[in-house]
Amino acid sequence: MKHPSANTLAGIAYVVLSVACFAILDTVTKNVSASMSLMLALWFRYLIQALFSTVFFLPQRGMALFKTEHPRFQVARGVLLFGSSMCAFYGLKYLPVGEFTAIASVTPLVVTLMATISLGEKVRKLRWALVLGAFAGTMVIVRPGSQHFDWVLIFPLLLILTNASFQLLTRKMTSTEDPVTMNVLTGWVGTLLGALVLPFVWELPTDWHLWLQLLIMGSFATVGHYLLIMAFSKAPATVLTPYFYVQIAFAMLGGWLMFDHVPDHWTLVGIGIVALCGALGALLTVRESRMAVMPAES
Repeated sequence: MKHPSANTLAGIAYVVLSVACFAILDTVTKNVSASMSLMLALWFRYLIQALFSTVFFLPQRGMALFKTEHPRFQVARGVLLFGSSMCAFYGLKYLPVGEFTAIASVTPLVVTLMATISLGEKVRKLRWALVLGAFAGTMVIVRPGSQHFDWVLIFPLLLILTNASFQLLTRKMTSTEDPVTMNVLTGWVGTLLGALVLPFVWELPTDWHLWLQLLIMGSFATVGHYLLIMAFSKAPATVLTPYFYVQIAFAMLGGWLMFDHVPDHWTLVGIGIVALCGALGALLTVRESRMAVMPAES
């Protein structure tokens, strides 16, 4: 008999909220990329996350906020996320938000494959089918010939590798590390890495609209990554993977609102397949969490 898992449902909710934050971050990033250096924007994004997290939690935690049992893992996690963010920033500069997100959404499939090896998590056949179905829907969205994809494909491909490793390391660390500490240290690692290139790209924006967008980027990155850490602390990576595909819908909406980019019919079919797999995944989670009714003993 299985007891209803409130933690699992909470983890799913955290994932949906986090990918909504990431979709907003990606949409604003694409808009900013047309007006300023991407590396400078990336540095501001991490600086804002680090400052916001530190200012908010330091009065409550004191110096214990920076205490960690695995400093090397914390640095590795920050490096992976910085690399992932850099690939995302440059990929979004050349690709539509929705299409880029669809390609990058292969990441959950890679996470599922890697989780079975590195985390020892078991994956039911039905969950494999859901993940593969969502992947098939993604391929419908980015079908050959629908967009002019050439060398810029290297950015979402590198993003898949770095982000999958980042998510698995996050899942592994949540068993021993404080989510708040992870979020703060990741922000500072990214800030320090971005500072290395500042002498080559330093040119402060003069338009207040750009400053506002940088603030939005940093804010939603901070909230999104904290929610993602909380999700992995509540449920296994293999359970959460179908719900990452919801970000495609959020990204399509952002592309339409900000850039008037309307998906065609085949793209909508792909989104429908992805949404169906996510819905079936939610139903499977509910079914698995129900209490089985045992027959009366005779």
